[in-house]
Amino acid sequence: MIPRYSRPEMVAIWSPESRFRIWFEIEAHAGDAMADLGVIPRENAEAVWKARDATFDTARIDEIEAVTKHDVIAFLTHLGEIVGHNEARFVHQGMTSSDVLDTAFNVQLTRAADLLLAGLDGLLAALKRRAMEHRHTACIGRSHGIHAEPTTFGLKLAQAHAEFARARSRLEAARAEVATGALSGAVGTFANIDPRVEAHVCAQMGLMPEPISTQVIPRDRHAMFFATLGVIASSVERLATEIRHLQRTEVGEAEEYFSPGQKGSSAMPHKRNPVLTENLTGLARMVRAYALPAMENVALWHERDISHSSVERMIGPDATVTLDFALARLTGVIDKLVVYPEAMQANLDRTRGLVNSQRVLLALTQKGISREDAYAMVQRNAMKTWEGGRDFRAELAADPDVTAVLTPGDLDACFDLAHHTRHVDTIFARVFGA
Repeated sequence: MIPRYSRPEMVAIWSPESRFRIWFEIEAHAGDAMADLGVIPRENAEAVWKARDATFDTARIDEIEAVTKHDVIAFLTHLGEIVGHNEARFVHQGMTSSDVLDTAFNVQLTRAADLLLAGLDGLLAALKRRAMEHRHTACIGRSHGIHAEPTTFGLKLAQAHAEFARARSRLEAARAEVATGALSGAVGTFANIDPRVEAHVCAQMGLMPEPISTQVIPRDRHAMFFATLGVIASSVERLATEIRHLQRTEVGEAEEYFSPGQKGSSAMPHKRNPVLTENLTGLARMVRAYALPAMENVALWHERDISHSSVERMIGPDATVTLDFALARLTGVIDKLVVYPEAMQANLDRTRGLVNSQRVLLALTQKGISREDAYAMVQRNAMKTWEGGRDFRAELAADPDVTAVLTPGDLDACFDLAHHTRHVDTIFARVFGA
């Protein structure tokens, strides 16, 4: 997590101050529940809340941890310094460190997910706006990087919108799956803490009680969360890669906005490079990389070990901060994307009509020619266009085998661009609704 690829609101979730504030709320809410159950005196529970408006001294906590070698104990000691050690003597009653750490981590993940969902909403809105703008902007579709058949630029963006809508649904599900808390004590048996305390704290923190924990919340939940972030990052890269290809000089159909004063190269003043989408490609690689260690965290020893702890201290902030930044950057790219319909039309015409080969093939078969013979007739004329730069329709019109079957009107129909775009509105209705 570095400032260059970070946004303040997401970074704040992972700050030490935020983490300690969540730890405090878990402990204070647990004290309330214990007081309600008569386990601890009410006045002690209320005394803890004196730290509600306190600023936790992270340097002091670090100083204590340097001695205790235990972060939760260091925090509890500092909390006692704020509210009074005698008043705080029932804090953490019957709890274990994982009760605080795991519950707090999941609070952070759900808050991060909320920001990511908002980021997806912004991206979806940008994609919809630009898709509507270019609904009928014809361009060439490509398979294997080679001109295939016509499509529209709006359909490209609509496809991305559908993909990120699925991403949003997955993230909502992943958020729900990771939104659990556990205050079940050592090895998860509730031996020294009432399950009602867990229920109260979870309700206050916006979580559901973990049905069964083994001192730690099961890490398959977290594996799914980070895997979902990785899939979203892959979708970011897919769209970024498409834009990078479209910006290539020999394609020139769309490009990132090039702002006044921007420089593309330290050596070549003419350069306008797709730096933002190249950056997004790299960031996506990083987010995906965080998914694997999350999966490896699932297999812990027996009821608990802490091999997952160091991993999560890194991937929690890094994955969410990086993806948050990537979604914002991609939204900006789409919002300001410069589109060149004239270049799209020029590329449609680049192969001199070859993109209509399937239309001719189907027209011949509909006139009674076998598919094998029709394919051979179309391909031999297509090869003349590929190799000799001839006009495909003219070659077909000069082929007696073709003209014996297809009239000039039939050929005109085969080369009608509107045929390829006639169902665009149907597809848009599927993606965006009526």
